[in-house]
Amino acid sequence: MSIYSYYDVIYHLPRRYDDLTPTHERNLINKERVVFVGHVSGAIISNRFSRLSVSKFTFVTKNKNIFHVEAWNRPYLSKILNNEDIYTLIGSYDAKKNKINLINISKGEVTDGVYIKPIYSLVHDIDNYEYVRLVDKAFKEIQKENVYNHIPAYFQKKYRLLDKYDALKLVHQPKDAKDVYQGLRVLKYEECLLFTLKTQMIRNLNKELVEHERCHIDESKVFDYIKSLDFTLTDDQLNSIKEILKDLNAPNLMYRLLQGDVGTGKTLVAMIALYANYLRGDQGAFMAPTDALARQHYKNFTKLLAPAGVRVALLVGSSSVRERSAIRKALINGEIDILIGTHVLFSKDISYLSLGLAIIDEQHKFGVNQRKLLASKGEHADLLLMSATPIPRTLALTLYGDLDVSTITQFPHKNRVIETKIVSDEQKEIFPMVEKSLKENKRVFIVAPLIIENEQERISVEKLFARYLLKFPGKVALLHGKLDHDDKMFSLQDFISGNAPILISTSVIEVGIDVPNADLMIIYEPSHFGLASLHQLRGRIGRDGNKATCLLVNNNLDEEELDKLKILTESNDGFYIAEQDLKRRGPGELGGFRQSGLANFTYVNLVNDFRMFEAARDDAKFILENKDQPGFKYIIKLANKEIEDANFTNA
Repeated sequence: MSIYSYYDVIYHLPRRYDDLTPTHERNLINKERVVFVGHVSGAIISNRFSRLSVSKFTFVTKNKNIFHVEAWNRPYLSKILNNEDIYTLIGSYDAKKNKINLINISKGEVTDGVYIKPIYSLVHDIDNYEYVRLVDKAFKEIQKENVYNHIPAYFQKKYRLLDKYDALKLVHQPKDAKDVYQGLRVLKYEECLLFTLKTQMIRNLNKELVEHERCHIDESKVFDYIKSLDFTLTDDQLNSIKEILKDLNAPNLMYRLLQGDVGTGKTLVAMIALYANYLRGDQGAFMAPTDALARQHYKNFTKLLAPAGVRVALLVGSSSVRERSAIRKALINGEIDILIGTHVLFSKDISYLSLGLAIIDEQHKFGVNQRKLLASKGEHADLLLMSATPIPRTLALTLYGDLDVSTITQFPHKNRVIETKIVSDEQKEIFPMVEKSLKENKRVFIVAPLIIENEQERISVEKLFARYLLKFPGKVALLHGKLDHDDKMFSLQDFISGNAPILISTSVIEVGIDVPNADLMIIYEPSHFGLASLHQLRGRIGRDGNKATCLLVNNNLDEEELDKLKILTESNDGFYIAEQDLKRRGPGELGGFRQSGLANFTYVNLVNDFRMFEAARDDAKFILENKDQPGFKYIIKLANKEIEDANFTNA
């Protein structure tokens, strides 16, 4: 867990808190969260159904009220519960069946009058109570003065913030919810302030970079090219192109984020930006997150740009030594105008004659500051980052303080409709929909969380492959990360061509795979994925404007997971879904967003703490305007060090 000292112990915060205040046992409301203290009566009966199990027992409260309890997928309860000990039970009340659906049960009851208890993320062989004891010991061992306050005293006084030591103590050992709030307020503000200070410092550095003399781009030629295309761009696409052209013709380097929902046409905007860069005589580079996506872009870019005389090349990790050598030579000789590929585009042995524009799918999380890496490829290059995890523009402008932001919300096909349903794992419900898609010569995506079965018994792509192959022989392809490159390409080609119109895959297809006539997405065990990831997966279908269907397949979801999935059934708006996803992620739960390029915050919730972000942004600006003040020198030095460390890591 990367915990080596008592200081590490106190910086590992609770992931949530249990309120153990006992519930009044009369007039219970359906689906109400309840807390009872009492004992288990009689035997615990366990039954198993396929991959699921249920344990049932009777619970008698201190007030002698009797409740029947059900616990799904917890066969171990029969080994740890007995009829003698007192337990605190947390559950959800089912009024219709007059039973309790178990959430948690622990030995003992609250005796100190403090009903709010911290719950930590721990490895399986460390119990929560053990970590609580360790926290107690840590606060006795460490010195208060060694827990340093990064927040300048000026702002600590302005916002009436506690010392960091006291804040950490309240978060770990609260007496009530107010203590948690006061403690987290300090940690969140410190994180916001340091983050916004860094982004503003980076932005200032980027604005100081002046482009070398370049030809002015004739914007009329760009729009003449746009008019020559067989399709019409949306207003959002056109506005984004205008913003990018303005940056390309400006004296300072471009450092812009292009964000938009799945299927809104960000890649086309990027291609036109590369065409504009070609008109000024510079080379362009486009980095995609996977080999398959890079090849797809290469095919599409070549088709659209070759008639205009643009020379497009492809370089991926699987390119042969001969291909790589030829491309290296052609780049230096100026015989390639646009190079498309994966991260290999910026490896040490690749040099450009005149790199003018680099476009990077931000999913690679290329780093907070790209200046040194791009400068190493020759002249300073303009940079365009792309994000398929859309967030509200006001939040984006604060979060990406070192970037200008272009946002696309409109879809090329205005009538695009994807119906999302939550269904049980019943083949009689799913197979007819697959048969309907195949009959109409459509394509079907089927996604599972794992490649092979594991001890948690999540369904795997291999198991699904065997199941669907039995029903649809010769029509199923398999794709996952452990296949070699040739097998991946063969599966994808079989799927796209229709030789195998059903593709069973892990979430590797989440990013960018464009198969316009795919109209059915089946996702098994969707609770394994975050909302944003599920929306990304769903975005692979309905891209031709025709109605499509996404099935979320799961059994016996708890109320929280069901509520999460219902968001997808009610909305196709990626901005709304991303916002809901962020709201549901508490402090320390943003790890999943690393894959989408969002900053990984420890304490801050991007949506709920937005006002704090805005205040911290203004405070960071004040610090930089008064950077000679002694009270601000430490945090500026700290921010500079973190920027340098990030550059070193990226290089």
